[in-house]
Amino acid sequence: MSTIDLRSDTVTQPTAEMKAAMVAAPLGDDVMGEDPTVNALEARVAAILGKEAAVFTCTATQANQIAVRLHTRPGDEILIHRTGHIGLYEAGAPAAISGVSMRQLDGDRGLLDVATLEALPWPDDPHFTRTRLLCLENTTNIAGGRVYPLERMQTLGQWAGQQGLRSHLDGARFFNATVAARYQPAQIAECVDTVTLCFSKGLGCPMGAILAGSAEAMHQARRVRKMLGGGMRQAGMMAAAARYALDHHIDALAHDHSHARQLANGLAQLSPVAIDTAAVETNLVFFDLDPDWGTPATLISQLAELGVKVGGIYQQRMRAATHRDVTTEQIEIAVEAFAKVLR
Repeated sequence: MSTIDLRSDTVTQPTAEMKAAMVAAPLGDDVMGEDPTVNALEARVAAILGKEAAVFTCTATQANQIAVRLHTRPGDEILIHRTGHIGLYEAGAPAAISGVSMRQLDGDRGLLDVATLEALPWPDDPHFTRTRLLCLENTTNIAGGRVYPLERMQTLGQWAGQQGLRSHLDGARFFNATVAARYQPAQIAECVDTVTLCFSKGLGCPMGAILAGSAEAMHQARRVRKMLGGGMRQAGMMAAAARYALDHHIDALAHDHSHARQLANGLAQLSPVAIDTAAVETNLVFFDLDPDWGTPATLISQLAELGVKVGGIYQQRMRAATHRDVTTEQIEIAVEAFAKVLR
């Protein structure tokens, strides 16, 4: 029995063509700035995002934490949504690595707005922490895979600049947002000072992420990357996978979004499931399990026996993620498995 893995889009496997590109990549020492494939990737991403430079990193978490370190000093404060990955799923790194605190805020669907933020920066007074960095997430993760409207991103970026704040975008699923909202990458990137992109989720690479921003910021980012143990040598093999994904895998994200809606519509027919199908904008499907039926742990276990893997989030909340390794037919099989267990 084959397994249909809907736990995360991080489980994607590199294609044969991507592996071939990795094997064929010309290599050098990236710490010395001599890996031609890494250099080409960084230049290309910077151009796509309209930024001056970019730095290849091991993971999106590493890229995010480099950005936090760049933009803050110990004792500073970050403004971030309470579901933001930087504050929730990065092991307390802002405090441990950069010595900063986070004000974790509410916001509809994981999205912040100026109305929520405008009274929050502390005054320039020695009694208070210095509010220094605004962190946004597009698409949102735990808040539901939602997409920031371009106009809201522009307004937030303008507000941050007016307040003297720096701004960073955690774009772990950045291209899911651009495909769903049909805006250009540079339109979003110009709203913030730095941007993280992840290659190992919907784009299907075995590892890798990138941070983009000004040339001066990226010069400093290389020092921080080295400090965090991210100095890689013949990293061109991983960069080649990312370059291949940029060429061949972005448009395919639309299929993942379609499969997510297909899955959500199927789950909506099952009485123990509460789901807002209209809220499914990209490849993440969140739903709540009726406690009278049982626990997510029980559902996860019974689905696994039928060859379907899903994940629990908290309490009765659950998540399924579609990705390039899941077909339309497999979504149909997954819905049938849910129905068999839940009816």
